[in-house]
Amino acid sequence: MTREKTPGERHFAMSQFFGPNVQELLQYTPHCAYLGMEAIEAGPCFATIRLPYKRDLVGDTSRGVVFGGVITTLIDHTAGLSVFCSLEAIRAIATLDLRIDYLRAADPGADLIGHAECYKMTNNVAFVRATAYETDRANPFANCVATFMLGAHNQGSGVMTAISKKGAEKPK
Repeated sequence: MTREKTPGERHFAMSQFFGPNVQELLQYTPHCAYLGMEAIEAGPCFATIRLPYKRDLVGDTSRGVVFGGVITTLIDHTAGLSVFCSLEAIRAIATLDLRIDYLRAADPGADLIGHAECYKMTNNVAFVRATAYETDRANPFANCVATFMLGAHNQGSGVMTAISKKGAEKPK
């Protein structure tokens, strides 16, 4: 049985994108662009994305609370990006399971931030923990655990397009 490599021992296919303000990771995903998502930071096995508050994303107009489906999209995309940031060679991924616990309503009028960490990978499945919050990561309004299938299909994705434009390793 071989020992699993620690993040410090691994090569990351997306390392050229690691750092703050990596908007190119979202620009080829039309849904992210439509919602106005901004990639705050990406690094080994993690990603952070901001969703600026917009009135047309509100689901409860009496309270000004953002629609739950938009929050799900933020968390799912952030979690998926953390998986891409964990891969040694780019492969297509697909969400297998996404469980979100809504701990409270998001603050009306606030930008929303998703942070995800891919904490375990097998040959075929990646495991992720994520949170969504406004300003304080220690005070999330949603918590998530998710699994992603690796090598899900041969179709491209926005992240895979960004990588190919930058000349990174080709997807498998």
